[in-house]
Amino acid sequence: QVQLVESGGGLVQPGGSLRLSCTASGLTVNSYVMGWFRQAPGKEREFVSGINIRGGSTRYADSVKGRFTISRDNAKNTVYLQIDSLKPEDTAVYYCAVRSYGIATMWTAYDYWGQGTQVTVSS
Repeated sequence: QVQLVESGGGLVQPGGSLRLSCTASGLTVNSYVMGWFRQAPGKEREFVSGINIRGGSTRYADSVKGRFTISRDNAKNTVYLQIDSLKPEDTAVYYCAVRSYGIATMWTAYDYWGQGTQVTVSS
């Protein structure tokens, strides 16, 4: 059974940083594309970042470029999202997701999802 477990969220002041983790079981992440999405209350689920584990390429939404960094540790079967210079508009539940091929920005393209981790940015 495939399971994705996110962690690392929390309450942080604007300008702060968080490191989110997504640890997988039931699959080996270096054989799959991994994506990060987020969803704020009343908003659509939106693409944040993706990493082609096999090829090593990455992609970011324009709103997070320069502040967010996606990375992987295949030995730990884990994908990370380093978030710097947090803004209140970054407040959302952050989800990791898996698909078989190619970084995609539409959530419907992904096959497996974690339960999410809450990021709240507030002063």
